[in-house]
Parts: sequence; C-alpha cells; structure tokens
Amino acid sequence: MVLESILNPTSAEKKPYILLFLGILYSSIAIILSLWVFESYASLVMVFLTVMACVPLIYNTIKLEEQKDLVLEKESSMLKEHSKALVFFLMLFIGTTLSFAIWYIFLPTSTGGNLFSVQIDTISTINNQVTGNFMYQLNVFTKIFLNNVKVMIFCILFAFVYGAGAIFILIWNASVIGVAIGNMSRVVLSGYATAVGLVKVGGYFHAYSIGLLRYAIHGVPEIFAYFIAGLAGGIISVALIRHDFGTRSFEKIIIDTSDLILLAILFLIVAGVLEVFVTPALF
Repeated sequence: MVLESILNPTSAEKKPYILLFLGILYSSIAIILSLWVFESYASLVMVFLTVMACVPLIYNTIKLEEQKDLVLEKESSMLKEHSKALVFFLMLFIGTTLSFAIWYIFLPTSTGGNLFSVQIDTISTINNQVTGNFMYQLNVFTKIFLNNVKVMIFCILFAFVYGAGAIFILIWNASVIGVAIGNMSRVVLSGYATAVGLVKVGGYFHAYSIGLLRYAIHGVPEIFAYFIAGLAGGIISVALIRHDFGTRSFEKIIIDTSDLILLAILFLIVAGVLEVFVTPALF
C-alpha cells in the first residue's frame, strides 16, 4: 500500500515532527474520498479511512516497542524508549486534529455540517454542567474520571484484540476535538470579517458556537493517556502472538505494561482536574 510505505517506525521515532504532516495527509485523503464516494456517511467513513492509513505504522511501532521490552532491563530505560513512540503518536494525533479543524473551518457550512454531522452531535451532548459548588464539582470529576477510565479500558481491549485497534478511538477523538476547535475558529473569523465590512465573508464563516474549545485543553493529557493505554494493550497482544506467554520475558512485559497503565491513569486524573476545576475558570 502506498500510504503505509511512506514512513517506518524507526524513522518516525527519530523524526516525530513528520507525523504532523502524515496526520494531515492521511486525514485529508480520507475526507476527500469520503465526500466523493460515501457522502451520506462521510462523518464516520473518513474516520475509518484515516484509521486504515495509520494502522500499519502503529502496529509495526507496537511490535518494535515489544522487542525493546525483551532487550532492556531497567524499567526507567523502557519508559524512556516508549516515550519516543508516544511522542510520535501524539504528533500524529495533533496532525489529524489540525487537519479536521482546517477542513471544518474552510468548507462551506452545509458541506462541513454534513461531513462532521456525527462529531457535531457528539459535541452538543458533552456534559457542560459545572457549578461553583466544590462537592458538586467533585462528583462531576468522579463521573468524568470513571468514564475516561472506561474509555481507557476500551483502548487496551481494542489494542489487545486488534493489535492497533486503539487508533480508532484516538482518531475519533481527534475528529471531535478538531470540530470543536474549528467551530470556535469560524466564529472568531466571522466576527473579524464582519468588523472590517466583509459581510459575505463573515456569513461564510459564521456558525453557532458550541463553546467547547475547552475540550481541547483537557483533551491533550486525556488523549495521551489513551495512547499510553493503547500501547500497553498492543505490547501484550504482540507478546502473546510471539508466544512469549509464561516466560521470564513475558513477566517483564507485564511489569512494563502495568507501569504504562498506571501512568495513563495519572494522566486521566490530570485531565479530569483540568476539565472540572481549571477550564471553567478560564471560559
């Protein structure tokens, strides 16, 4: 396949910034094909096509990380090596998010609304109830944290069963965050255009603000947690495929993946605190 041959895991870890451009390329091709061939179902098809383009690179990277677990002895060294993969995963995520946001901003309102219809519905249902009552906020934090843990478990299971399956959840989140950022940007651009007398341009960019740029603030640590969890599940999956089960090497892998999952939970706690206690104070 042409797209999967563009970059290999070793090169990606050395030059993670390239993943920014790959994320934009993969998602842009997916969007064009979705609008061209599957217009009625474009909002989901573009996610699947982006995932299909990312899977070979992600799976090969997970295989590489599993091999590192077998070679490295110190846990600190393992985490340091895994951080390289996590950085390029994050770059891929940022690239796809920027791409979705840019397409949402510059497509005509009707086309963008159709292309991102499911994402817009998802954003509109995101819980927005945060008050100044600390105990109520604590309850909301608990609810959000448990929900995020559930998503993290799905990432582990998807990665375990499908190898690189967690990438679907991550690309989906990239599309939702991209729409949230793009929607806010359209409102700002509309205001600027109208202010300088470009009424038609202002009307082109106008869209009702859902007010969820806040989603992007806590989204980064949250998504990073999902990447870590997906990597952990993928490493276990590859280890089982390679028949490492029951060996000393497999014990090392279990210890390493347990540390990754604990690290993911820590990031989810940070994301929950940002979402419930910090973001409302800024917006």
